Order: sequence, then structure tokens, then C-alpha cells
Amino acid sequence: MRFMMIVKATKDSEAGLPPNPELFEAMMRYNEELAKAGVLIAADGLHPSSGAIRISYPEPGGKPTIIDGPFSEAKELIAGYTLIEVRSREEAIEWAMRMPDPHGFGEGQIELRQVFEGPELTDNPELIADHAALMAELQKRTQS
Repeated sequence: MRFMMIVKATKDSEAGLPPNPELFEAMMRYNEELAKAGVLIAADGLHPSSGAIRISYPEPGGKPTIIDGPFSEAKELIAGYTLIEVRSREEAIEWAMRMPDPHGFGEGQIELRQVFEGPELTDNPELIADHAALMAELQKRTQS
């Protein structure tokens, strides 16, 4: 089971302020723990929404529109993510609870969401096999 820990943005992360050195070191130790446990897939911080692009589909079959950032409501934005693969929802919660406050100052908020697997999205065996092959290829690329 894959889970994404979504780190919510704050005013500081939207201002592009880097974490203080102590927090950065704590996050590195946490990511090392995840890696040593063999559950870490990816972990990255994101640039502020001032450099982001939002693509919207205003109507079915319509042409997508592009909106340049920044976007309002920092609490609805994402500052970073950690993607893990674990055996259960409970294990994902345990790992999420161990993450240091991602922004410090008691402002951190993490949203934990399970990632859909191919068979949850379709019952077409050909599409499930294609999805599995694609995931295996991606895993090979990231390991080399």
C-alpha cells in the first residue's frame, strides 16, 4: 500500500523561506529512517505557488485554461510530500506521526492519503497489467 504524506503550506513556505537548519536536519534524519526501513519512495519540498501553474478544465471536453500563481489560501496549498510504501494504514499513520513538525513553530499540518492501485481503478485485466508493467519500469529506473 502506498501513502502520500502531504505537507500543507504556510505563509513562510509560500514566501519561499527555507526551514531553519535544525528542522532541516530533523527532516533528513526522518527521511533516513524511512529509507533504512525500506518504505521511502520519494520525499520533496515544493517551490512556492508564486512560480506555479494551475491548469483548469472549465467544461467537459473544453480547452484547458492556464492560471499563473501565486494562489491564495496558503492553508489549501502543498509545500511538500513524502511517498511511502507500507503494509497497512496503521503503519502509514505510525510513520506520519513520527515526522517532525514540517514548518516548526507549531504550524505544521500533514494530510495522509492512500494512493490508488491499478485494480482499484479498473477491472480490465489488460489495463491492470499495463499499469503494473509501467510501475515496475519506473521502479527499475529509480533504483539505477
